[in-house]
Amino acid sequence: MSRPSVVEAVVSRVRALAWCARRDTSHAVRFRRRLALLLYRLYVHVVMLNVFMRWFLKFLVSLLSIVVWPVTILLNIKRNRKCPPPRNPILFKSATTLAMMIRNRQITSEELVEAYIERCKEVNPYLNAVVEPRYDMALREARCIDKMIASNDRTPEELAKEYPLLGLPMTVKESIALEGMSNDCGTVYPYRNPAKKDADIVRLARAAGAVPIAVTNTPQLCMNWETYNNVTGLTMNPYDQKRTTGGSSGGESALIASAASLMGVGSDIAGSLRLPPMFNGIFGHKPTPKLLSIQGHIPDCLDPEFEEFFALGPITRYAEDLTLLLKVLRQPNGPDVPLDKPVDITRLKFYYMEGDGSSVTNTIGSDVRKALDKAKAYIQSTYNIEVKQLKIANIEHMWEISVRVLFNIENVRNIYTDPQVRDQWISVWPDVLKKMAGLSNHSLTSVAYGPVKKFFDALPKSYYNNLLRIFEEIKSDFNEVLSDDAVLFFPTFPYPAHLHYRIFYKFLNCGYLTIFNALGLPATACPLGLTEKGLPVGIQIVANKCNDHLTIAVAKEFEKAFGGWSPPNKELLNCIKTA
Repeated sequence: MSRPSVVEAVVSRVRALAWCARRDTSHAVRFRRRLALLLYRLYVHVVMLNVFMRWFLKFLVSLLSIVVWPVTILLNIKRNRKCPPPRNPILFKSATTLAMMIRNRQITSEELVEAYIERCKEVNPYLNAVVEPRYDMALREARCIDKMIASNDRTPEELAKEYPLLGLPMTVKESIALEGMSNDCGTVYPYRNPAKKDADIVRLARAAGAVPIAVTNTPQLCMNWETYNNVTGLTMNPYDQKRTTGGSSGGESALIASAASLMGVGSDIAGSLRLPPMFNGIFGHKPTPKLLSIQGHIPDCLDPEFEEFFALGPITRYAEDLTLLLKVLRQPNGPDVPLDKPVDITRLKFYYMEGDGSSVTNTIGSDVRKALDKAKAYIQSTYNIEVKQLKIANIEHMWEISVRVLFNIENVRNIYTDPQVRDQWISVWPDVLKKMAGLSNHSLTSVAYGPVKKFFDALPKSYYNNLLRIFEEIKSDFNEVLSDDAVLFFPTFPYPAHLHYRIFYKFLNCGYLTIFNALGLPATACPLGLTEKGLPVGIQIVANKCNDHLTIAVAKEFEKAFGGWSPPNKELLNCIKTA
């Protein structure tokens, strides 16, 4: 029998005192005094626990920064090659435009797929983003599509209705099953175990005419904001090899940003459809929960609440392609999201926040602040709409709430999952010791998941329940403010892409991302230009549930205003054109 927590002991004592007071009125005064004392002790205990945890986390990241900072300098010294800019004009067109060109026989699917395959071969030595290509199969599929178009008399409109992605190349994050391709999600195995069938969203994309050309790199079991694993290695940012592409959809985002992929799909449990797109200057969308099926993703989960926080979604270079993909990939029994509904920007309310007020996260830097100010200024000057600062009561607790809520999800597949009994774990400590001795094939974050999960599970349940009560109030406040006619501008991360591995002392900034996983709100990562160092920077555009069309509409507006995606090493492209 486990020892009761301090909070549980206090609650038990309060109940005993109340019973005594009801039995004998002479105990009433004594009861009130003791109750006040006990409640004060309870308050002190909870506050001290909270303060200690925050202090410990700050101390930990400070210690890690002292160790990691100089190491990252040394590890990145030789990473100075420039990713070549795209030159083929086909690579600068959106999926929406190219689909129309294929249907109208202005370009063949084979031409398009071949152009992207050649681009993949050109840039992957700089990026290390491709886990496994399927170039030959993709070309065969493209030729079959071209023959089908040439041999039938259906109109372009009829083809658009039946095959909205006809002939378009795409890439798939390795964690999402693509039949016959690697689905190990960055885990070292003694044998190859390819996906047996397509994930639901891949099946829908292929049924709509899409042609997968490769699966892309991800950290082991998607458990990192840095795309590295012990199978494929490290994926690099196309704008600067020294810098991270983010995670866990980092391989997907790097390929799309370098114009080596037209469009792709990723996953998001803690920002993976938003952080990599921000670091790579493209668009990503975390949809309303259950809009897209999550079947066929590794890791999966037995907890029925998993889908409330975890989502699959599109990653693209052009904002209009987000809508195109979502319409194809949505599941038939999902929530009613009016993706085709026209949006009148002048009728929207606009809010902004600079963070969640947590004392453990960094405040936004100058580059992100400029991007946020640019978005606010555009709305105010163009539409004469004031962008108001949003203040939510108790929002400073959201970092802790979101982390606790996500770690409270049970039976997420991980390296400790018992292969024989799915809802049980094998012992955690042998793998921890092996990692400390340098004998483990698992990544550090995958190994750390076990001890951290056990730590959170051991914390007082009564304190967690109190956090949940605060959480319900925060959710209610967001729901009331956003309603069905408002969007929120929110930083994606405090800074643009940092040097590789520095996430190990910046991981507390995940709160900028996990807040919207916990709240279950749709969010679009929107690029807003490049910094003075040539690095992409952007923000999240957030709306209430089932209002994905609002965030995408605003992203399209900003794309027209600020240019959206900018090719990596654009200056080299300008030099080539001039020459």
